[in-house]
Amino acid sequence: MLLRSNSLVVMIRTTVLALAAMWLMPPGSAAADEVAKYPDKPVRIVLGFSAGSPSDVASRVIGEKLAEIWKQPFLTEYRPGAGGGLAAQSVAKAAPDGYTLLGVSASYIIQPAISSTKLYSAQDFTAITTTISVPNVLVVNPSLGAKSVKDLVAMAKAKPGELLFSSGGVGSGTHFSAELFKSLTAIDVRHVPYRGIPEALTEVVAGRIHFTFSPLSNVLPLLSTGEVVALGVAPATRAAALPNVPTLAEAGVSGYGWDTWFGLLAPAKTPPAIVKALNREIVRIIQLPDVKKRWDPIGAEALPMTPEGFDKYLSDQSQLVNKLVKAANIEAK
Repeated sequence: MLLRSNSLVVMIRTTVLALAAMWLMPPGSAAADEVAKYPDKPVRIVLGFSAGSPSDVASRVIGEKLAEIWKQPFLTEYRPGAGGGLAAQSVAKAAPDGYTLLGVSASYIIQPAISSTKLYSAQDFTAITTTISVPNVLVVNPSLGAKSVKDLVAMAKAKPGELLFSSGGVGSGTHFSAELFKSLTAIDVRHVPYRGIPEALTEVVAGRIHFTFSPLSNVLPLLSTGEVVALGVAPATRAAALPNVPTLAEAGVSGYGWDTWFGLLAPAKTPPAIVKALNREIVRIIQLPDVKKRWDPIGAEALPMTPEGFDKYLSDQSQLVNKLVKAANIEAK
């Protein structure tokens, strides 16, 4: 009887230990299997932008490299509209399996802040990584006579409500670049939105608009011909392509920070193992020497982040956007 009792105790103890081991076992093997099978079919990267944008360039370059590594196509799909909202909405509704990704920029966090139509929310996605950033440049028409940021601010304060700035549309990154500048310098200037960055720049060249903020890739050709003058760049350090142009902070706008950045998201509940695999490969790809050379023509720099780091970045940017929206009473039109 004692022997049977001891055997039963041993059996129970063994069973409990086995179950505990299964419970505490890290999901490494399951995760490894998940990643080992991914991808086994084409992957779509959906963009809310037109072909030829920096986001498009980044998407295609990264997609080509991922296709080489994983032997499956990574296809760029364009779905512009509603400030990128239509693309985001479509990806939010996609299966969370890693086969549909979303290319995003600042408009991803701006649109929910200014639009009464909630096409998506932050909870619909999981962050993968930022990919590249393109410095924003404050430019004016030479005929304005502003030689520095201080000149422009002085002109705006001397003529409240008279100076005009253009953007690539209400809620665009170029719009909020100027709104932040306006807020930090306490100037009264009027916003004139256009359908895109090229149109916004064309109006500055024509002299109908006094200034605009634009990605470096768009303004470089106009700077070389003298059609616009660069007064300042947004990043904390000077742009390599414009070494003689001060940062806005150097020019007296303390606390300014708003670059044109791009990143990738996946639908919420995408397996963490797949998110980590995508992050690992993309972070490596964007820093490869041959890939960095492909960023040069658009004035871009690699901007790698962990998924957690990108999540925090999006949260911080959202707080800034909400403050600007409230201060300027901005609404989508």
